[in-house]
Amino acid sequence: MNGLRILRIGPVASVQDMGRPGLLGQGISQGGAADTLALAEGAALLRQDPGLATLEMGGMGGEFEATGPLRIAFTGAPMAAALEGTALAWNASHQMEAGQRLTIGAARAGVYGYLHLGGGIATEPVLGARSVHLMAGLGRAAEAGDLLPAGPDNSDETGLVLAAEERFNGGELRIVESFQSPLFPEAVRTRFAATAFSRGSRANRMGVEMVSDGAGFAADGQLNILSEVILPGDVQMTGDGKPFVLLRECQTTGGYPRIGTVLPCDLPKVAQAQAGASLRFRWISLEEGLEIQAAFGKSLKGLPAACCPLVRDPAAVRDLLSYQLISGAVSADADPFAKGEST
Repeated sequence: MNGLRILRIGPVASVQDMGRPGLLGQGISQGGAADTLALAEGAALLRQDPGLATLEMGGMGGEFEATGPLRIAFTGAPMAAALEGTALAWNASHQMEAGQRLTIGAARAGVYGYLHLGGGIATEPVLGARSVHLMAGLGRAAEAGDLLPAGPDNSDETGLVLAAEERFNGGELRIVESFQSPLFPEAVRTRFAATAFSRGSRANRMGVEMVSDGAGFAADGQLNILSEVILPGDVQMTGDGKPFVLLRECQTTGGYPRIGTVLPCDLPKVAQAQAGASLRFRWISLEEGLEIQAAFGKSLKGLPAACCPLVRDPAAVRDLLSYQLISGAVSADADPFAKGEST
């Protein structure tokens, strides 16, 4: 079976896809890739469905060996990648042959890098998805010795590159009001948007801590709030008023007050923010949020057309002689600009 054998792997790596929607009633949050934009980018580079599973690597990659010929692509947090010692471009697709070894180092920016296979990673689905959901006890982290089997690959196109959307250094997070927003006084909500935050040290696939100077952000009567449904993007306040932005593996219900909800298209900025990265919130209306999300969805559909051929240095191409470098021949004596002189 074609795929990648894991020889060495970082401590926070797992197979991820778009997750399991519709299971909140059973106590299982959607889960899935922390950076869903990276899934769409990888699918565009490999000309395949963005719902296929990939390997998510948190902070550190690993070493892999191909069990057969296959196409690969890298997206998300840029990491140093090399095939048989030759550096490979990130946010690009490449070809591997049986027995070749791929090494991926630490993240140069951001947190989560993604390794995609042509045909996706075809591990056994559980409850309709291949995503590992550690908080729900579904699957486990990737380990040395595991085989990442490739599914049927319906394309052979490779050597493409895609300009990545900048989301690895924090930035602005657009937030809309939710059911509990009115519990926070207007002055508190205004101060929240005016506050400069940084990504704290407490972060995982459930959520990310937001750290700031000054007092916390408290809701009126917050000790009397009943537990309600939680969704990724909700900004939940702890007892001391410290905000956490909840991510894909967040709990399904909670009683801490929530000041608002970050747009789904901005969550990759939260997931990819390294410790200390600067983040800021900006209130927008629900109508604006819906328009922004619709535009984001449209941009995802345009990613395949945005891919370009990867330009490589001929000196670094190991199999240069296997390429058709000359498409014709001309006479040494003929005028190359004269009509009909080419042969």
